[in-house]
Amino acid sequence: MKTFFNIALIITSIATVVLVVLQNRGVGMGSIAGSNDPGSIFTQRRGVDKVIFNLTMVFSILLVILVVLYILLFN
Repeated sequence: MKTFFNIALIITSIATVVLVVLQNRGVGMGSIAGSNDPGSIFTQRRGVDKVIFNLTMVFSILLVILVVLYILLFN
């Protein structure tokens, strides 16, 4: 059972990191430095960007749930 949680945590954490990196790939340096372009801050997510955003949320929540369960069961 502990091995299952270890493998699930590793896979979920790697997937979350990859999804976050993919999500931030399209961010320009101007928006990081404080650009005044209002379109660069609030945009509606469409297509692949929306799918990546939703998957990031799902994997983040799954990661938190797995960590809490791991702590409760094995500590």
